[in-house]
Amino acid sequence: MAHESILIVDDNPINLKLARVLLAGEGYSVRTADDAEDAIKVLETFTPQLILMDIQLPGIDGLELTRRLKANTLTVGTIIIALTAYAMKGDEEKARAAGCDGYITKPIDPDTLPAVVRGYLASKGTL
Repeated sequence: MAHESILIVDDNPINLKLARVLLAGEGYSVRTADDAEDAIKVLETFTPQLILMDIQLPGIDGLELTRRLKANTLTVGTIIIALTAYAMKGDEEKARAAGCDGYITKPIDPDTLPAVVRGYLASKGTL
């Protein structure tokens, strides 16, 4: 786990800070972005193994950004986990159709997030 990198993309500063603190506390190298444009800038100099992607972002939404990242040869292998507060029927299917490798509903559970992320990173070879 040590030194694995994670990008968190979320327009809610509380969610962003909570996820960053939880994951940095586990030893991950964590960067954050508050919208798709900021995420694209971060990705110019940072190569995460996993991205936690808020679906409801201003401007370019998380599903569109996921499609773009999965179509890019530099980021196609990055694990992207959808984050959403809108857990409606069919949302997980939409996220997976856009290229997300997993789906987590909000609010973020501080007791389980590190273990969930660890599980996705451990299964990277089997995705």
